[in-house]
Amino acid sequence: MSDGSVQQRQSQPAVPLLEEQRVGEILAAVPERSHWRYRPRRVGMVWRSRTFRIAAVFTVLALCGLAILALVRDQTGTDGFLVGLGLAVLPVPLLMAAFRWLDRVEPAPWRNLLFSFAWGAFAAALVAIIANSFATRWIATATADPSDADTLGATVIAPVIEESAKAAAVLLIFLFRRREFNGIVDGVVIAGFTASGFAFTENILYLGTAFGEDQQIGTSGVVSVTAATFFVRAVMSPFAHPLFTVLTGIGFGLAAVSARHRRIRRIALPLLGLVLAMGMHALWNGSASFGPYGFYAVYGVFMVPVFGLVTWLAIWSRQRELRTLSAELPAYAAAGWLTPAEPLALSSMRARGMARDAARHRHTLAARENWASPYGPGSAPPYGPGFASPYGPGSAPPYGPGFASPYGPGSAPPYGPGFASPGQHASPRRGPSAQVKAHAKAQAKAHGRAAARAVAEYESFATSLASLRRQARRGAVGPDFAERELELLHHLWQRRDVAAPALTYAAQATGRLRPHHPPAAPYAYPHPPQHTQYGGYGYNRS
Repeated sequence: MSDGSVQQRQSQPAVPLLEEQRVGEILAAVPERSHWRYRPRRVGMVWRSRTFRIAAVFTVLALCGLAILALVRDQTGTDGFLVGLGLAVLPVPLLMAAFRWLDRVEPAPWRNLLFSFAWGAFAAALVAIIANSFATRWIATATADPSDADTLGATVIAPVIEESAKAAAVLLIFLFRRREFNGIVDGVVIAGFTASGFAFTENILYLGTAFGEDQQIGTSGVVSVTAATFFVRAVMSPFAHPLFTVLTGIGFGLAAVSARHRRIRRIALPLLGLVLAMGMHALWNGSASFGPYGFYAVYGVFMVPVFGLVTWLAIWSRQRELRTLSAELPAYAAAGWLTPAEPLALSSMRARGMARDAARHRHTLAARENWASPYGPGSAPPYGPGFASPYGPGSAPPYGPGFASPYGPGSAPPYGPGFASPGQHASPRRGPSAQVKAHAKAQAKAHGRAAARAVAEYESFATSLASLRRQARRGAVGPDFAERELELLHHLWQRRDVAAPALTYAAQATGRLRPHHPPAAPYAYPHPPQHTQYGGYGYNRS
């Protein structure tokens, strides 16, 4: 170092250091907040806002939707756009119902499914139509052969772009909704909804273009280009796009059940699924160039068998989820969190549906008997000596501890100020008025629906609990396993008093649990022990 630099450094005034003894003095001299010259920056706080994230996603999808619909209308014309839109909507309910039926064991939240559909219909379609058009024009300019450019674009460029754009939705759900992405079924359903949305927008374009051709050549009816296009895309192959993208979803599903330390596998499986989806898409698009019967050969020899194989795999995966319930939940039944019959009922789709129906029926009847009581305002039927009660000798409908009422814990239907009781508007001779009866009937149905909803939520939480335990055995969960487990047990405990008797009845009614005595209609089994805290049962995590 030169002497000049040393002299320059020595000539600079020394910066005083804060001494520890003066900390209190300096902090006491800090000005008020209104006089601060330097304010703390709220770095990243906006992105942490859930409202902001929802608004940002909705805005992006809405802008993509407006852009893609404007582009499609520009290519098809207004009449063609409206005709294409009307015809393209028809297969959408079928596709949604099929994938939703497959996801009945542990249904994915509708927000994830609607996001996936909107991403496919708007964002992925917009990326595909812009990128495909640009790539086709570039190839045509580079090769000076528009026909080869169209063929190359359809068989090579389009599959890569479209499948990558659709796979982005599955990746986003996998990364940001990881707790709700637990296996192959979730990957199949998310990918299926995404591809259904993409096929919806693409069908608008193809059907609208076909309608424009019919107007030019003057054809109509079953011999029109529009009818032929609708038959091929909506009748023969409505599952074409979903079938391609489902391969990507299966890859993500296999990655979801893989151990966390197997990072290469968790990355390679989704990429392998994406490559298979691109290859299958390319084969489908290139089938027209294989000769006059190339399309039918690919459809019958390749597409139909692969569709059957993927369908079998999805149904087998769903049955595997049910077997997971019967394998993992008995540990919680042994610890006292569940009754012995619940794992048997939860592992059967028929028993699940029967439990929901039984809870709806029982609680509707209970509420109706209480609302239609002629024994005075706010009074229940006199289930005492000499009266037959379906809930046991001398017992009233179960609006007490152990039963969930939509009017609050342990509360009966509100025969109080502001509520009309049958006894307040009826004379002893005429009975309740028609208006009161209709109101009582509606309230009873609402009470029954609330009970059925509680059972459905209980089934969903129990399935998530079994899936979480299975992932823990495979090392596929993080350090928050205990926290997530306790949260699920808390949700189960809140709904246990409504769901446990219904599931016990369903297990016996379906023959999965042999009762010592036949159940009363709709069910009448001993209620589980009542405890106000979790400590009432021994808890074992083994």
